[in-house]
Amino acid sequence: MHDKASGVTVNDEVIKVFNDMKVRKSSTPEEIKKRKKAVLFCLSDDKKQIIVEESKQILVGDIGDTVEDPYTAFVKLLPLNDCRYALYDATYETKESKKEDLVFIFWAPESAPLKSKMIYASSKDAIKKKFTGIKHEWQVNGLDDIKDRSTLGEKLGGNVVVSLEGKPL
Repeated sequence: MHDKASGVTVNDEVIKVFNDMKVRKSSTPEEIKKRKKAVLFCLSDDKKQIIVEESKQILVGDIGDTVEDPYTAFVKLLPLNDCRYALYDATYETKESKKEDLVFIFWAPESAPLKSKMIYASSKDAIKKKFTGIKHEWQVNGLDDIKDRSTLGEKLGGNVVVSLEGKPL
């Protein structure tokens, strides 16, 4: 399964992580704690594969323990000088209801090397194709675009979103 654009393949672990995040089956409290709230993906050192970035994740069980606010903690995981792909499981409220949605984020900060931006941009379709059924895609070009949670709120539902991760917008 080579993607012609960049010849980059997607590691199976990436797809497994996505499927685990997508399926919100009723689980035991222990299982829920192990669920990923956010995870980063990067290119392997040889630039041939998209892989799950080691230890760059937030688990549901971390929230309220080592992580006070998952959104802020997620933003802090992003490298300032390189590109990444990420999945973020947003919990938010509109005036009508509580919702959860996976957001696919393509992080491409201005300060990343041009070569990195090019390969991440050309490989994006390879990973996106594997993430079936994602409604929200967000390309972010720097901290200013992402540090304020209201920007994600707008992405998720325009002005109808009233809170994100339990914090009012």
